[in-house]
Amino acid sequence: MLDNYFPVLMFIAVGLVLGGVLLTVGRLVSPDKPDAKKLSPYECGFEAFEDARMKFDVRYYLIAILFILFDLEIAFLFPWAVVIPEIGFAGFVAMMLFLAILVVGFVYEWKKGALEWE
Repeated sequence: MLDNYFPVLMFIAVGLVLGGVLLTVGRLVSPDKPDAKKLSPYECGFEAFEDARMKFDVRYYLIAILFILFDLEIAFLFPWAVVIPEIGFAGFVAMMLFLAILVVGFVYEWKKGALEWE
């Protein structure tokens, strides 16, 4: 039984050892010379003009959530497209129902103005 897991354990061990060696060599070789310019905040060539801990508008998060939602929709379409000959018409109808629900949600968000940027 252990024979089945030996390659996995070997892969984990080699990864941990290699990662440790690379981190150690990086620490030993890299120069550690901090100065004021290296430690200063840098923002596109300008000095930072606001606090990094300022509050963000909720719309940023809304757009991010919408992106993730529709990105996952596409992630479900690829495997479905690959196996469409095996799942037949029932699989096609199920995916069309899934897409219809997502389109209804998208139209609702569009009508509510969630995609408007001011």
